Amino acid sequence: MYFDELDISDELLDALDAMNFEQCTPIQEQSIPKILEGHDVMGIAQTGTGKTAAYLLPVLDKLCQGDFPEDSVNCIIMSPTRELAQQIDQQVEGFGYYIDGVSSVAVYGGNDGARYEQERKGLELGANIVIATPGRLISHLNGGHIDLKKTSFFILDEADRMLDMGFYDDIMKIASYLSEDRQTIMFSATMPDNILKLANNILKNPVEVKIAVSKPAEKIKQIAYICHPGMKDKLVENVLSDSTLDRVIVFASSKQKVKELSLNLKRKGFNVGAMHSDLEQKERDMIMHEFRNRRINILIATDIVSRGIDIDDIQLVVNYDVPRDAEDYVHRIGRTARANRDGEAVTLVIPKDYGYLLKIEALIEKEIDKPELPEGCGEKPAVSKPEKKKNGSYNRHRKHGNKSRSHSAKQNSEAGANESAETYKPKKRNRRHGKKPSAGNANGGGEAKTSE
Repeated sequence: MYFDELDISDELLDALDAMNFEQCTPIQEQSIPKILEGHDVMGIAQTGTGKTAAYLLPVLDKLCQGDFPEDSVNCIIMSPTRELAQQIDQQVEGFGYYIDGVSSVAVYGGNDGARYEQERKGLELGANIVIATPGRLISHLNGGHIDLKKTSFFILDEADRMLDMGFYDDIMKIASYLSEDRQTIMFSATMPDNILKLANNILKNPVEVKIAVSKPAEKIKQIAYICHPGMKDKLVENVLSDSTLDRVIVFASSKQKVKELSLNLKRKGFNVGAMHSDLEQKERDMIMHEFRNRRINILIATDIVSRGIDIDDIQLVVNYDVPRDAEDYVHRIGRTARANRDGEAVTLVIPKDYGYLLKIEALIEKEIDKPELPEGCGEKPAVSKPEKKKNGSYNRHRKHGNKSRSHSAKQNSEAGANESAETYKPKKRNRRHGKKPSAGNANGGGEAKTSE
């Protein structure tokens, strides 16, 4: 379906046309008409499918009609992390470029008192759309800085990630401030029991839109190096030594490993930046700015940037550690090969993590190539396939004795250990003739077909 086949305003179509967005993604094609009809929607689709546009376009279209109170917050969008909140705000700016009078403000915690005060003033100036992380919004609600009684739209983006981070009670508290007449839209990459519980509590007769878990893009060349733990750093250096690479993300499982790996690569002369939850907001903003503008070539990061962040033109994704959750692997490598480009994903697998690799292969229904190690990086260790139990999980025998242990498929996320605040003064979107919104403003440099 083409966007101009949807029943949306000319102002939105102008913005989409200016950004060269023509065709809807499946989640957009199925969700937008239902939201326009006023239904609550439960959307199941993973990162990179265009979820954000799927809810922003119909909400902006309704705001464009002007049938909402001018003295209230018309739409609340919940985000698990400050990075995603910033990304959503950029998309509001892009899609709402030609709509007169639509304003938005993004707030998220972790800053000092002076910036919190600036946030408060920004909220009190008024905004049609507020994008917020749960903790920061609770803080402003407790302070009486925002009134949600007349809010018409309540949207939860990456709801599963918010629940993983322990925000269930905060979301329910925020919902208690809202009118029963609101329209609620919830998107999640997965549908565990806690998401079903949340959906049952905040949605009314929802329409379910489910897009099957997509496999990694065909243009991603996937390989896995089986190695001993002590070989990893040498392997990373070897992989990154390709002089043609100027945009790479390396994912590690902990912020401590990110720090260590970043320091080691800097000593070896690589142009790297580290992204983890110990950084102050201004430091994180600076690193992302430097990376997007190619002043940093290699970003070493935890899963804090694996979901919900559009960084265009990534040539290579390296998994320094195998993701414990197979779906996290799909999210990580989905940073590359966007917009029909080529890309590569390299995963370093130590023998004790081999079972996790098998789970990834089962999810993507594809065997990942496991070549010999590059020259100078040592010899590939032998691994044995773990025994598969009746419930589908794997047991791996210890080296000594026949006792077995089962691997957990759960990985701790630190993607939001620190929340922060972004834009304080609502940005007015006025129609400006002679200029066009950039695709970068709308979705961080990506395309609607492949990003969110």
